[in-house]
Amino acid sequence: MSSRLDVAPPSEPTDPNQPDVAAQGAAISATKESLEDYTLRFAPRSYRKWGAGVVATSALGGIAYLADFSIGANIGMAHGTTNALLGIAVAALVIFVTGLPLAYYAARYNIDLDLITRGSGFGYSGSIITNVIFATFTFIFFALEGSIMAQGLELGLGIPRQIGYALSTLIVIPLVIYGMKVLSKVQVWTTPLWLVLMVIPFGYLIATHPDSVGDFFAYRGENGDGGLSLASVMLAAGVCLSLIAQIAEQIDYLRFMPPKTRENRVSWWRAVIIAGPGWVVFGALKQAIGLFITVYLIATLDPAAAATANEPVHQFLGVYEQMMPGWLALTLAVVLVVISQVKINVTNAYSGSLAWTNSFTRVTKTYPGRMVFVIVNLAIALLLMELNMFDFLNTILGFYANCAMAWIVTVATDIAINKYVLKLSPKRPEFRRGMLYAWNPVGVVSLALSAGVSIAVFFGAFGPAVQPYSPIFAVMIACIATPLMAIITKGRFYLRRTDDGIDLPMFDADGNPSGELLRCHVTGLSFERPDMVRSAEDGPGGEPQYISSLALATDRTGRYVLPAQPKSV
Repeated sequence: MSSRLDVAPPSEPTDPNQPDVAAQGAAISATKESLEDYTLRFAPRSYRKWGAGVVATSALGGIAYLADFSIGANIGMAHGTTNALLGIAVAALVIFVTGLPLAYYAARYNIDLDLITRGSGFGYSGSIITNVIFATFTFIFFALEGSIMAQGLELGLGIPRQIGYALSTLIVIPLVIYGMKVLSKVQVWTTPLWLVLMVIPFGYLIATHPDSVGDFFAYRGENGDGGLSLASVMLAAGVCLSLIAQIAEQIDYLRFMPPKTRENRVSWWRAVIIAGPGWVVFGALKQAIGLFITVYLIATLDPAAAATANEPVHQFLGVYEQMMPGWLALTLAVVLVVISQVKINVTNAYSGSLAWTNSFTRVTKTYPGRMVFVIVNLAIALLLMELNMFDFLNTILGFYANCAMAWIVTVATDIAINKYVLKLSPKRPEFRRGMLYAWNPVGVVSLALSAGVSIAVFFGAFGPAVQPYSPIFAVMIACIATPLMAIITKGRFYLRRTDDGIDLPMFDADGNPSGELLRCHVTGLSFERPDMVRSAEDGPGGEPQYISSLALATDRTGRYVLPAQPKSV
């Protein structure tokens, strides 16, 4: 659907058959897709013009963040190399396994993780909770990356950190305005230079200082007591697992995958796996490299310089200075930091705006526009930077990990077990208002139990001996509670209706969402079949009328929502 459609402003209704003005105006506003980028609904076939490779490259551009280098350094300094590497591996395994079904659903059905979550155990309103969890992820990591950029600007240009925080926030706004159209170009164009600047220092150390490898594996942490310990491994894994929600940002790109066909199935699956759960392989490598460089700097620099070895700009500068003149080393270190920060923070700002807008619209039935929440998300991130969150990184990420794991593992379990094994959850995703119950206890209760218990464990409610194992509690409780709740409720709270009142098939012969167009009687615009539902209001002659999920989302009175379908006995 083109953003250039000429739409007459809605007029005041003069009879009950006239469309609701509020729903009409808000829905028309949300159809300005050049700015809104399909915030509230699935990505239609007419918009998805990119090849699988371009989508995958764009998605992987979103993991260019340098926080991994800092995370790896911090957990290694706290627990030693062996425990850190095992913790990284444990976290990567959990993230990959849980991310695979989510990435597949996003790419196959062209919907974001919020829309997946609605039909995978949470209900139309229940996923508002998980949207807030995800939005929190985006501003925490925006603040973390912004802090790293401010460190680079201070070191390279002498800009005070407080001003650097503001600059790192403002620089992404022009880039994030136009959504996927601009983000795909930014990510593709900057990736080659970013890869070169990141890989060269690691390769240089391996080639010129082979003894650094032995020092790396022998490193036992700052206190020298980093011998193999299951508790230390799980503490390290808990910090790394805070990144589990990154799959939601990958999905914000993967939803624009082209239809899967017999001809492109190999490239399609390759792109989904690499850019979906496969992001964690690259993330784990960056964490290990960050620790490797840090150990090298701690061993070779004076104590004052080694004190900043967990800051990515100092990590790369320390190696670059051994390879080239100081002025060039400093320049390249700052360039790497800026490119990395821009690549990830345009994604953080973009994904956060989608999450906040979705939640706000469902709560208030009004649509303020995605750009409003770009600003809101950036303001929160800037506040965190000014409060110096970088100094409390392990604690912040360790706490957040429990909430994120509870959500992601619950949805992944619903897809893998409740849909495909128990067959109590509808296999094909549903996200439209009226088709779903507002709340589904399967996901909501599982999330509450998993997050509640694991957070209590994290803060020591069950004693210090159990405290390191909060990630295990988060994952195991979500894995058990999700199918158990589906069995207890017999799957009754997934679908409010099984019939959307439209005779046209939802999917084409290849199983992809149909591109057939239907006219929305509220907005007067045409939308693709998967976005449409029969309206509760028939036309003047009793003929059926159809309404888009956009217009339904802003229907304050519920006049267009179909009644619940009677339960079969």
